[in-house]
Amino acid sequence: IQDENYRKDKSSNKNRIRETMRCHRLVILFFLTGQSEGFLAPLSHTRKVQSVARIAGEDIDLDSVEDIEITKEDKEFLAQCKLLSESRNLPLDNVKNARDLASTDASPIKENRLYRMGRLSDASEKDIDLLLDELNIRTIIDLRSPTELKDDATLQRYEVFGDFTDIIWSERGLGRDGCLKELTPGQSPVKKLGSSFWRRETAGPVFEDVIDVDVNDDCNACEENGGVLASNAVSPKGRKERYFVSLMNEFKYVRGTLSKVRKRDIARTVLKSPGALVSKRVRSSVKVPFLNKINDGGLPMLNELLLRFGAPGIKYVLDICADKSRHPVVFHCTAGKDRTGMITAIILSLVGVPDEEIVQDYTLSANVYAEMNDHKAMVGALSQRNLDPKTFLGAPPQVMRDTLESIREEYGSVEGYLDWIGFGPEKQEQLKKAILE
Repeated sequence: IQDENYRKDKSSNKNRIRETMRCHRLVILFFLTGQSEGFLAPLSHTRKVQSVARIAGEDIDLDSVEDIEITKEDKEFLAQCKLLSESRNLPLDNVKNARDLASTDASPIKENRLYRMGRLSDASEKDIDLLLDELNIRTIIDLRSPTELKDDATLQRYEVFGDFTDIIWSERGLGRDGCLKELTPGQSPVKKLGSSFWRRETAGPVFEDVIDVDVNDDCNACEENGGVLASNAVSPKGRKERYFVSLMNEFKYVRGTLSKVRKRDIARTVLKSPGALVSKRVRSSVKVPFLNKINDGGLPMLNELLLRFGAPGIKYVLDICADKSRHPVVFHCTAGKDRTGMITAIILSLVGVPDEEIVQDYTLSANVYAEMNDHKAMVGALSQRNLDPKTFLGAPPQVMRDTLESIREEYGSVEGYLDWIGFGPEKQEQLKKAILE
């Protein structure tokens, strides 16, 4: 009896400790994210009013923003990237960083199967003619977060997306089937706080499921909320579709960063957190160790977090690409650089493209932010969060080299990573067949 009571008490203590730690994580996430869009909100569409821009929920004084310092070596590198981009990118006016995965040197991928690019909603009439009429794009995959979607004023632009059926994909944990929900024409993919579907099923504005994914969730929850399991979904033949597959959002980035910060820094943050309710200075000091970790880790660390926390979404994107009936497929984020670049690197590596060719393709994104109309606002938004714009807006070759090396160190190979996310050998062969034959 004593042993049984001891075990019960021990189990109860473990549960109390676990709940206390969860509360601490919630407190830290709450203050690191600034109670709303916060310090790592993805850079998205900008609304300009005279010399002030609003980006990711913040006002940026454009007159006070200092642009990124460019060295002579930087200029030479960017010039080389621009020259190569002009020969590989699609001749589009407003859609940036757009190219066929077949255009990469040594790529065995057939033309007009898979395309990578930046956001599509800015497309000019000429861009629309090329993408939708000449190339006949059938499937669009939008990788952006709900925050980015919310800030995109042209998200539902009829001239671009009027012929597409919008579908939200939401994750239900690593190795579990995602949930799909078809939207009615004109219905926004971004739901406000209180919507049961987004609250239960997605990593959107509500962050309960981002912090603790309940792997024991009822499998019927998807259907109960008006959706269908992705593996059970059947698309009508010939229908054009746009999928919203949010790979990452701010809470995932913060959660991942939290796992890398020293325990003593986390302890200090917890101790300071009550004061952050009333003191801006304390709130700023709470963020310091996390900002330092992000600046030090740079894009390789964020790519590492993307591979880990974005795994369910990455798998579903590859599932779509492996279905030849959905081709041609376009996948994009805001600039088509990091999330889009990661999907591209995985696919190219899987079909045998050498690392240096994958690296070269990634570096073609180096100019994309500089060419965007809201470039200065993005620089200001990062600086305002004490993040280094040069680190996060660039595409240096070493970032992709480090990322590919990290995949091999952590998972053995790209195929090993795909096995880990549930995209096994059979699916890998299906993808290869769909894009190579």
